[in-house]
Amino acid sequence: MTRPEYKHIIIESLEYCQKNKGLKIYAFVIMTSHIHLIASSDKPYHLPETIRDFKKFTSKKLITAIMKLPESRKVWLLRKFAYAAGRINRGVNYKVWQDGFHPIELDSNKLLDEELDYIHNNPVKEEIVQQPEQYLYSSAINYTGGKGILDVELLI
Repeated sequence: MTRPEYKHIIIESLEYCQKNKGLKIYAFVIMTSHIHLIASSDKPYHLPETIRDFKKFTSKKLITAIMKLPESRKVWLLRKFAYAAGRINRGVNYKVWQDGFHPIELDSNKLLDEELDYIHNNPVKEEIVQQPEQYLYSSAINYTGGKGILDVELLI
């Protein structure tokens, strides 16, 4: 998702989940082809359902945006998402997100620090920015005392 409009759909949906579904976000980054979250839920068993609903809602919104915006890659994107949907048998026309929810329990400070660093350095690794806190669609700025695009609960 290279266009800001697409990233804002994701941000708005995460905000909705925070306000209405008990989602707690500690760190995030939205890249062009994926997102990473360190998150929990008020009720742990609700986290998979919240992520499922997030993916379902954002899929519909993203497809609608791709169709409405002057997207130069519209045909290619829709064909790619239609092909992915065709590989499953669920009666959907487009598939944006990969199946599954693969949480990793961050049960030590070392593992938590490694994941936080990994998430925030994704845009640096991809040469989008030179410093993690320069990337708008990340919580890195929150961890340097700034105000990011999405409220997060700091871990340190």
